[in-house]
This record gives sequence, structure tokens and C-alpha cells, in this order.
Amino acid sequence: MVVAIDGPAGAGKSSVARALAEKVGFSYLDSGAMYRAVARSLVDRPGDAGERARDVDIRLGDRIKLDGRDVTDQIRTPDVSEAASRIATDPRVRAALVVKQRELVKEGDWVAEGRDIGTVVAPDAELKIYLTASPEERAQRRAKDLGAPDWRVVLRDQTLRDQQDEQREHSPLRAAPDAIELDSTDRTLEDVVTQIAGLVRDRRGG
Repeated sequence: MVVAIDGPAGAGKSSVARALAEKVGFSYLDSGAMYRAVARSLVDRPGDAGERARDVDIRLGDRIKLDGRDVTDQIRTPDVSEAASRIATDPRVRAALVVKQRELVKEGDWVAEGRDIGTVVAPDAELKIYLTASPEERAQRRAKDLGAPDWRVVLRDQTLRDQQDEQREHSPLRAAPDAIELDSTDRTLEDVVTQIAGLVRDRRGG
């Protein structure tokens, strides 16, 4: 079974997906970490982003490995985050990583999160969630995660990122037609995870 969780930055996808996977005993796919890993590889060794996305070996888990090297902490820096946002608009990068993501989720039970899981990577996923929150709430969460002193600055950057994600030609950010939309504003992580876990049980017949 695949549970696809999509949504904009700061909606809580990673926290929800990770906690949900643990709660229901599924594997967890962080698609954003894959884009970050490719971006990190380009920092180390500049080259063609599309070819690099196709050729690199990315291993997901509690620690992220890039060509056998642990890059878990390195891919969370602001510079890598910015680079990941840029290469995510490259259709060749997206196509290469979609192939890798589909290969991962074709067997077993997965909670996969990103921006195009339910629409592109796993359109046949048994359960699709589109997780969102108010722009202000998302910006405040991101500011806290990044250690940024002013969430309003994060809000401006976030608004631009949302526009880029929604307007890009390939794999734009949008809810799948059959996705269940959940607003995490003013809701605890546990509350959201419990609700989705209930949906997973329903889809699996109890």
C-alpha cells in the first residue's frame, strides 16, 4: 500500500509522514531529500543536473547516503535547500528522480511525501493526502526550523516558492483529484497523524 502525502513547504509533510510511517509500520520516502542529495552532489562536483540525478546512488533511511557517503546533515543547509529548489524545476531532474521513487514504492508499504507523489510518482496510491496550512503558519514553522529571526522574511520567500511550484510546466504542485485535503493549521502533529492512520486502516479494511 502507498500513502501519498503532498503539499506546500511548511505544511508539516515530513513530520506527519515520518510519524505516520512509524505508527502504521510502513517505510518512509522523503522525496525532498532526494532533490537535496542531487543538489549536494552538484556542490561537490559541478556538472549536468539531469545526468547527475540519473546516475547518483541515493539511499534513504534514518540517514541519507549519497554514493555511499552520509550526507544527512549536509543536505539541510540553506545553500543546499536553495539549490534543491532550483534543480527541482528541471524536468530532466524530476523525470530521473521519479523513476527512482517509483522503483522504491513498487513493493511493500510506503508513506511517501513530496509535491507530486499523488499526481505523478504514485497516481494509483491507495490513499492520497494533500496537507496544507495557512501561509502565516507555514512561514512561522519554517522560520523555527531554519532558526530564522523574522518569519515574515521566510513568508516572502515561501510565497515565491509556492508560485514556482504551482506554475512550473512539469509536475506542478496541486492536489490529486481524489486526494483528501487536510489543513494542519492549529492542529497538533499527533492529531493529524491519528486521523490519517485511521484512513489507512479504513482503506486496508480495518
